[in-house]
Amino acid sequence: MTSSSTPASPSADAPGSRRPLRRLTARGRDEAHRAATPLELFFDLCFVVAIAQAGVQLVHSVAEGHPGEGILNYAMVFFAIWWAWMNFTWFASAYDNDDVLYRIVTLVQIAGVLVLAAGISKAFDEHDFLAVWLGYLIMRLALTAQWLRVARSCRGPERTTALRYAAGVLLCQIGWLGLLVLPEDARPWVFLVMAILEMCVPAYAEKGHATAWHPHHIAERYGLLTIIVLGETIAAATVAVKTALDENDALDELLPIAAGGLLIIFSAWWIYFVVPIHGHLRSNRQSFLWGYGHYVIFASAAAIGAGLEVAVEQTVGEAHISTLAASAAVTLPTALYLLTVWALHSRHFKVGTAQQLVLPTTALLIIACTFLGDWAVLAAGVVSALAVAAGTTLTARASRTAAPTTATPTG
Repeated sequence: MTSSSTPASPSADAPGSRRPLRRLTARGRDEAHRAATPLELFFDLCFVVAIAQAGVQLVHSVAEGHPGEGILNYAMVFFAIWWAWMNFTWFASAYDNDDVLYRIVTLVQIAGVLVLAAGISKAFDEHDFLAVWLGYLIMRLALTAQWLRVARSCRGPERTTALRYAAGVLLCQIGWLGLLVLPEDARPWVFLVMAILEMCVPAYAEKGHATAWHPHHIAERYGLLTIIVLGETIAAATVAVKTALDENDALDELLPIAAGGLLIIFSAWWIYFVVPIHGHLRSNRQSFLWGYGHYVIFASAAAIGAGLEVAVEQTVGEAHISTLAASAAVTLPTALYLLTVWALHSRHFKVGTAQQLVLPTTALLIIACTFLGDWAVLAAGVVSALAVAAGTTLTARASRTAAPTTATPTG
């Protein structure tokens, strides 16, 4: 399923081998034409089900006038979804052998996120995290099994790394029990401590031996999930507009929100994919910072869709919040998305002060759009589109300036 350069003498344990069970050994970081597999794409689509559920609950919390509580619950649930996705993605980049057992364990991880998704509404409404914890447990036990397979298939520092991963994942899972047994007031602190500990596991596990993740494959996997999340955002906003039109016949009031939302999402896609990032992923230090930072990119991208739904509900009188609060539900996650994409992606490729300032300035202007009342979302969309135009113009101008002359000298 995963394409790679064809060796002269393929081994029985190579990913392309047809044996149903194979040793789970590291793939080459320099494989040519490494691409995402159908199983990975299916994995992403199932995870977006959970992301969509988290977005729905965030809409309800904000629309009912409980943004603080809703954002906290959203951050906690989204971390569980994102961290499980990220751990699978990096593991698969290094060790995907596509045998029968690998596929089955991956499907168990998918089952785990569906259990988690089923428990999201209770986590928001009743502060009951049992189903969320159980779904996360299923995913983490499956990942632990994969690392133990790696440990069985290798020796030396690589085996030590695999065992460290397995132990770290299991110990952290025990710590997450605090969400079930400790008082409700302590849960945000449990989340903060355990999230930090979870993110320390890869750094500890790989300090003696780095896993053989593939830079181009990792960049593609993150890009694909970004596309899927933005697509889900469009779908959620479209359903919200359709429902409002069916029930309230308020096309004139909803049209600015729909147009502004489309411009924001189109611009978000353009800005993320304007530069190829895989060349920047050269070491664990660079790549871990980039990978961890995508928590904010994914969460804010999904929150844009939730914000658009809130804006629609407020416009037709179904949300118990002010126009300012509804506008902020769109503009703030949009500004956060742009700033994070700039910090992780764009700034590494921008030349000169003008190019570097485009996205930070755009983020500030979008925040200012919050105060434009019913036109806030449309204004934010126009500003986003203008940022794309400005960035494209500046890049083209810099390219023309830097291009060597091809004219033949005379005289």
